[in-house]
Amino acid sequence: MLSEPRSGRLAAWGNALLAGLVSPDDAVLAIVGEDAVHRVEGLPGESGRVGLTLALGRMRALGVTGLRVALPAPGHPLGLSGPPEFNKRALEAEEAVVCHGGALGLVPEVYTAGPSGDEHVEVVWHCLEVREAPPADVPSLGEAERELAEALRDATAVLSRLDVAASGPVAEAAIDAYRARAERGREVLAPGYPPRAVRVLELAQRVGLLISLAYDNGHGGAVSASEMGSRVAALRPVERTARRAQVAAYNAFVEERERG
Repeated sequence: MLSEPRSGRLAAWGNALLAGLVSPDDAVLAIVGEDAVHRVEGLPGESGRVGLTLALGRMRALGVTGLRVALPAPGHPLGLSGPPEFNKRALEAEEAVVCHGGALGLVPEVYTAGPSGDEHVEVVWHCLEVREAPPADVPSLGEAERELAEALRDATAVLSRLDVAASGPVAEAAIDAYRARAERGREVLAPGYPPRAVRVLELAQRVGLLISLAYDNGHGGAVSASEMGSRVAALRPVERTARRAQVAAYNAFVEERERG
C-alpha cells in the first residue's frame, strides 16, 4: 500500500492551486516530488503531452474546480464512478485522480529511464473521460476516523495473539524513516485542508506502513494454515479501511467546498 500515492499529491496540491492558495511553481514542485518529470497526455485541446503547469491551467479553463482521489483494488472500486474504460485503467494503476466539474480523470503511468545506476522516474498522466457521479464507497472524514480506529484495534488484538506484528531491524528502520519524513515535512496535505483531514491521513498512512511491514515480515508465530489465514483475514479489512480513510482525507478539500 502506497503511503503517499502520486494521485494524492496531484489532487492535494492541484486543489490548493485551483483555490489560489499556492503558486503554479510550488504546486508542481510538490506534485513531482522525487520524480524527474510529470506530463499529461490526452488533455482536450492539446495534441501531445504537456507539462503539469499547462495541464492544470487547461483543466481550470475546462471547468475543473477540484480534484478527488481514487485508490481502487480488485473487488473494491474505491473513489471511481465510471465508465468501465477509466475504471479499468485506474484499477491497473491502483490509483487515479477524478476531476470535479470537468468530467475528466487522470491515471498515472510510471516509467524508469536513464542508464543503469543513474535511473530516474518519469510519470505520464493519461487523461480520459469520466462519468460525473458520486464516487464509490468514499466515507466522510468522521466515518473514516472512527472506522480506522476500530479496525486497527481489532487487528492489533489478532496479530498480537498470532505473534505477527511487524518487528525486527527492517521494520524498525522503516518506522524510523517514516517518523523522520513526518517531522521533516509536517505539511502532509497542501494548504487549505482542514486539520481533521491531516490527522486522518497521517493515521491512515501509518496504518498502511504497518500493514506492509506485517506482510513483509514472514509468518511470525502464525505457523499453521489456519493461523496464517487468520492473519490475512485480520489485515485485509484494515488495509481496505486505511485506503478508504486516505481517499476521504484527500477528497476533504472538494467535499468542504461543495458544502459551502
